[in-house]
Formats: sequence, structure tokens, C-alpha cells
Amino acid sequence: MARNGSKPSTQIEYARRGIITDAMRRVAEREELPPEAIRDEVARGRMVIPANVNHLAGRLDPMGVGKACTVKINANIGNSAVTSDIDKELEKLHTAVHYGADTVMDLSTGGDIDRIRQAIIDASTVPIGTVPVYQAVTQVKRIEDLTPDDFVAMIEHQAQQGTDYQTIHAGILLEYLPLTTNRVTGIVSRGGSILAQWMFYHHKQNPLYERFDDICDIFRRYDVTFSLGDSLRPGCLADASDEAQFAELRTLGELTVKAWEHGCQVMIEGPGHVPMDQLEMNVRKQQEWCHEAPFYTLGPLVTDIAPGYDHITSAIGAAMVGWYGASLLCYVTPKEHLGLPDLDDVKQGVIAYKIAAHAADVARGHPGARQRDDELSRARYEFDWEKQFALSLDPETARKMHDETLGHDVFKHAEFCSMCGPKFCSMQISRHLGEERPQRIHSEEMALTKDGSGKGT
Repeated sequence: MARNGSKPSTQIEYARRGIITDAMRRVAEREELPPEAIRDEVARGRMVIPANVNHLAGRLDPMGVGKACTVKINANIGNSAVTSDIDKELEKLHTAVHYGADTVMDLSTGGDIDRIRQAIIDASTVPIGTVPVYQAVTQVKRIEDLTPDDFVAMIEHQAQQGTDYQTIHAGILLEYLPLTTNRVTGIVSRGGSILAQWMFYHHKQNPLYERFDDICDIFRRYDVTFSLGDSLRPGCLADASDEAQFAELRTLGELTVKAWEHGCQVMIEGPGHVPMDQLEMNVRKQQEWCHEAPFYTLGPLVTDIAPGYDHITSAIGAAMVGWYGASLLCYVTPKEHLGLPDLDDVKQGVIAYKIAAHAADVARGHPGARQRDDELSRARYEFDWEKQFALSLDPETARKMHDETLGHDVFKHAEFCSMCGPKFCSMQISRHLGEERPQRIHSEEMALTKDGSGKGT
């Protein structure tokens, strides 16, 4: 219920009053669910519609995050103090959305951050998230120079700009810091480490925790969704599921209830490096302790030995936690732990996570999730190459790989590819079982394969 009987201003407040908003109708349309189901899930807190009123008045196309929805993915972009600029970040935004990112976070830490963020919000049809503590730090010489008012003012500033959700590191408390001393990699969350440094220097409680009511008031005014940060997430397998991680998670559950009481939407951020045998337990604890608020996970990475390939190590974990109940998967790119992602890294991360999210939808039995798989399989058995390309997550790459060896147009109708050739394709053989010496390929195709001219067009 809206506070003190006031007019509702957030999606969750409207839902609790039984009102179906235009944003809820749009989410229902996209999810192919009844609008009443969307309203009820939002009212319960099991679904969020990240839609800042200022962005909603612009180009935002509302989407939902929750267990009743398809599993969504997020792509992180943003410049650093070392490299990138507005044009490059807008290219990353368009690349991420083109390949299927459902939300994008601007994690810029250098340059003209306000101009970059505003350009991204103005250009984006998907929700934009931020981590306000990053920009706050850029405005002072030392972390400890920040005041509680500085933190809150930056949160409000970014809300005014139109950010749809913000990572708020309110769950890391002063008394939890000693729990990290025996970790292999300490505190790996940038926001978490910043707050830890501030608390350690001032010997005071986390200002985001102590000013949480003020932040709720800001978020309610603009309908900014909380993404409660996992400041104490594990940064390696050795630190997974430890006392520090779970102490913070319990606090995030308490803050979830408080945010709901203020009429704010909430999702919970989850761990980064977790071995496979602990993934289901991690999701189960989050759902229990945080009252089924949507779970937003970074990966998780299931092994630490593959720098340069962490889009793969993390997509394995992402697919599994999506199956177990996570609602939003934050991509990891091949550059994780190594450098700032470029356009190709963004593409590789998005594709890996679209695969993970879709695999989770299929495993969860989401209505219609397997339809595309079945259509592509039928096209594959029928050797309908053009349809196979069209149904692929990345049609350009699928076509390019096929055409590297059999690029001539005639091979778009051939019953084989260059892997098996015209005599060893099992599907071709299966399609013609029982036929007496079937003519499976045309003489023109055979001639092209013999003279080596299959690459031509």
C-alpha cells in the first residue's frame, strides 16, 4: 500500500492497489502472460519492472524480471579512467541490445560520466542500471573524504537522470568486515571495498545502511528499483558460501522488507564465484532469506582457471542458477579480470548468456521456450540452411561459418555440410533410408566439391 494513503507512484504500489499499469500490460504482452498475473507477481515482490518515471517518459520499453518471466540477461558497459568515450559506449549499448541484452548497466568510472550516462539513457529502450558509489568516489581525492550526504546526493542525482535500477551496497556492515580477513581474495566488489574502506577509516556504520530510509524515499519518488548489492560476494571458489557472504545476505533480506514497506521494488544481487555443487543451495537460501525477491547473479563462475574464457566458465553457472530460480543473469565477458571489454567482448558475453538464459527457460519448462529449438531442429533435418541461419542466436556467425568452406549459393540447398560431406551425413542417410541408391545431391554440387570451388558465391 502507498504510504500514509498517498497516491501510488511505483509499479509495486499500483499493483498492491489492484491497478494494472501500461507498463504491466506491456510486460504481459512480451511475456505472453495475463496482465493480472503480472500485477499479482509485482504486488507480491516476486517480479520487478525497472522503469524510472523519467526513462519511461522517453524510449524505455518496459520489461519484467522475476520467476514468472523468461530468464533475462544484463550487459555491463561503461568507460574507465583509462579508456573509452561516449561514442564507443553507445556502440556497446547498441551491440548488447542487438544481440539480446534485456538490461544494461553503465559502470563508467572516468571521463564525463554524466554526459555518458545521459546519452546511454536517452538512447536506450532497455532499463539502465548504475552503481552510484562509483561516481561519488570520482568527486573526491580519497574515499574517506565522502560524507553520508555525498552518497545519498549521488543516488538522487542518478535517479533524476533516469536510471531504472541502482546497485545499493547497504548490506555490508561494519561488524562483517572481520569475517573477510581469512579470505583468499578479500572483498572483490568494487562498491563493497569502497564502503569497507570508508567504514574502516571512520569506524562508523555503513552510511547506505543508516540512510536506507532516505534512499527509499528517493527511489519511491522516481520508481527506481533497488538492486541490493552483494558487497561480500566470493571472488574465488575458495571463498564461496562463507560466513561473510551469508551474513550480508541475511541483511539484504531485512532491507528487502523495509524497501517494500516504503513502496519500492527490489531485486537481490548474487555471488560471483561458486562451485557447481553449491549453486542450488545458494539460490535456495536467497529465495528463502530474501522472501522470493528476484535474484540477479553475476555468473557465477564455476572455476577460476580460465582467464580469457570466463564468459564460458560463468555461463555454465548462469545456466544452472537460472534453472534453480535466478531471474536476471549478469554477463561476464572474455575480458573479465583482464581489461575493459570492447565491442567483440560485449557480443561474446551477450551470446554466451543468451544461451544460458534460454537453456534455463527450457529446463524450467517455461511455456513456449523450446519452440525455437524445435523449429531449428526441423530446419536442420530438412537441410533448410536459410531457416537455420535465421533461427540462430547469431545468424551472421552461423552463415559465415557455413560459407567458409561451402559458400556457393548452390550449397544453400545441399544435404550436407563440410563436416561430413556428401557421403557421411547421418541426417541425409536417415532421410533416405530404404531408397535404392538415392540421388542425394545434384551433380553440380558434387562437381563443386571436387574442384575445390565451393567457397565461391
